[in-house]
Amino acid sequence: MNLANRLTLARIFLVPIFMIFLLVRIPYGQYIAAAIFIIAASTDGLDGYIARARNQVTKLGKLMDPLADKLLVSAALISLVEVRLVPAWVAVVIIGREFAVTGLRTIAASEGLIISASKLGKWKTVSQIIAIVALILNDFFIAQINFSLGLIALYVAVFFTVLSGIDYFLKAWKELKMDKDK
Repeated sequence: MNLANRLTLARIFLVPIFMIFLLVRIPYGQYIAAAIFIIAASTDGLDGYIARARNQVTKLGKLMDPLADKLLVSAALISLVEVRLVPAWVAVVIIGREFAVTGLRTIAASEGLIISASKLGKWKTVSQIIAIVALILNDFFIAQINFSLGLIALYVAVFFTVLSGIDYFLKAWKELKMDKDK
C-alpha cells in the first residue's frame, strides 16, 4: 500500500464525510463540505503524479483511482439533486457519461486497446469540480446578482462532459475499426 494508493483510498473515505456535511443541517456544514470536496478532488491529480514520479503505479491504483473519482463526483451530484441545487437530468447525463466511457474502456481493453484520458476529459473533470464547489457555496457567490455562477459552471461542465464523451467514442470507434481492418 503505497502513498498514491492511500491518497486514492482517502478520497473514497472522504465521500460519506462530505455527504454528511452537505446533507445534514450542521452550522457551516456547506462550507465544511466544500472544503472536504476540494481536498478530496485535489487528491485525484496528486495520487497519479506521486505514483508516476515514484514509479509506483499499481494495478490496485489503476482500478481504484477512476472508481474514487466517479464515487466523489456521483455522490456530490446526487447530494446536490437532493438539496435541489442540481436538476436531476444533469446528474443523469454526467453519471451516465461516466458509465458509458467506463464501459467503452472495458471493451477497448478486452481488444487490447488502451483509451487514455484526453485533454477534453481533463477539462471535463476540472469543470465538474468547479461547478460542484460553486454550487455548494452558491449563497456565498450571490450578492446583488440575479443568477447563479454555480449553475453557469454546471452547464459548462455538462458541455465538456458531453463533448469529451463524444470524443472518447469517436476515438475508440476509429481505433477499434482500424484494429479490425488489420
